[in-house]
Order: sequence, then C-alpha cells, then structure tokens
Amino acid sequence: MCEFKTFDTAWCPGCGNFGILKALKRALTELGKKPHEVVISSGIGQAAKTPHYISVNGFNGLHGRAVPAGAAIKIANKDLTVIVESGEGDTYGEGGNHFIHNVRRNVDIAHFVHNNQIYGLTKGQASPTTAKGQKTGIQTMGVLHEQFNPLAVAITMGATFVARSFSGNEEHLVSMMKAAIEHKGYALLDIMQPCITYNKVNTFKWYKDRVKPIDESYSPTDKFEAYKLAHQWGDDGIPIGILYKKEEPTYIDKIEFLKQGEPLVDRKLDPKNAEKYMADFR
Repeated sequence: MCEFKTFDTAWCPGCGNFGILKALKRALTELGKKPHEVVISSGIGQAAKTPHYISVNGFNGLHGRAVPAGAAIKIANKDLTVIVESGEGDTYGEGGNHFIHNVRRNVDIAHFVHNNQIYGLTKGQASPTTAKGQKTGIQTMGVLHEQFNPLAVAITMGATFVARSFSGNEEHLVSMMKAAIEHKGYALLDIMQPCITYNKVNTFKWYKDRVKPIDESYSPTDKFEAYKLAHQWGDDGIPIGILYKKEEPTYIDKIEFLKQGEPLVDRKLDPKNAEKYMADFR
C-alpha cells in the first residue's frame, strides 16, 4: 500500500475536520511520505478520530495523552514521521501539562491542534479557548474565565516552531502542515475550524472574515514580534502563518546513544548483557 487513503467518518456534515483530513492527506503525499512511515497519535475527541480515517499507523490513547505517546513513539523509532492530532480541549485542557513539557523537551513531532473553541464530542462545554463571556449549552451565563492563548504560551516556553492556519484555506493549511512536519523539533500548528453543531459564534464565516495571512516580509525569528502576533485576535484580525521558528537540538540530538546508530526499536537486546551490572547487587 503506497497511497494514503481516507475513509467514511462520523463527523457532522460541514465540520472543519473534513478540510483538515483532506489537507493532511495532501501534505503527506506532497512530501513523498508512505503510509508505513507515518504514525498519528491521538487522545479523545472528534479530532482524535483522525487516525481512524486515514491509512497510516495510529495510536489512540487516553484523553489528553496524545503528546507523550507520540513523543515515546518518536524516541523509540526516530525514522518515523510522528504527528499528534488533537483537539484544543484534549491538548490545552486535559493535556496541558504534556503540551508545556514537550515544548521544553523539543521532541521531533508535528502537533496539529484542531481548535474549534468548544468541546464537540461531549456536547458543547466551553473549552480552554472559548472566549470569555461566550454562552454555551452548559455555560448559560457565559464563560467566566479568560481565553487560553496557546501560541503565546508555546512561544514563551521556547517552542521552536509555532504556527496557525484555518481549515477553510486548504492551500495555506497544506503549506503549514508540510512546514511543521519538515521542522526538526517540536512543531505546534493551531488550526482554527468551525464546530457547526455546538459553536454558533465562531462559524466558518466568522473565521473567514477575520483570518489574515502574515505578510511575506515578516521574519519568524523575532520572539517579541511573534508574541505580538499571538495576541492579535478577533475583529482586529487573526494572523495565520508561521509566527515563530528557530533551530535547536531535538531531544534525540541531546542524547548520544539515541542520536547515533539504529533506532531503538531495531537494536538487538541480549539479557546476558545485563549480567555485568548484576554483580553490583550480589
């Protein structure tokens, strides 16, 4: 099997996930990847169903635990292309701790966060990125808390690649996915998408009227300028593109025995090699 195939989904007609799945297939194909070379790790949620619907290797784990599973897969087999597909609730809520600390570790994975600003699988509670004051079926008086800013957090924590795109702009999304996959290190791509069933505020039109590609003259190497872009939101326009990028050693680069030689999964293990260490315990 050399081509990426997609399958019938359980997503609502009009869901932004369709655009993301289509762009993912295009990005992998245009990069010349093969299905057996790719692993998608996911947690729980509508976005987390992505590995069910495309012909790649997949790991579907616990809510919020897509990142550590993806990181472990990459460390065990550095030759694989590892992608984490996750919703904003799964990543910035339940998985917030893993999100922050994988930024610090800089494991070489591409992290695609489907951000529809609502919990879609569990019937429409406010997620970490739902706007303060927005009413939902659960928060009927409006959300009480400040909106989480994932891009500002990632930049602050030292992420080596931070980008944003929109599910309704296929060409832009494909280009961002390809850039994230090719980046050496942890790459966060926050993807805005509508949830047509539970979020009646941030609709396809709402996003389309506000997203603005970052000017081509912008250089994504200045952390303070990236921080400013991360804070542009709403009616003032939402910049999409690569906000910040830098080259740093990855997790595997920092550990010589991981960096050198075959991937861990291919190395031969002989229990007899442990005998020399057992002497210390006798």
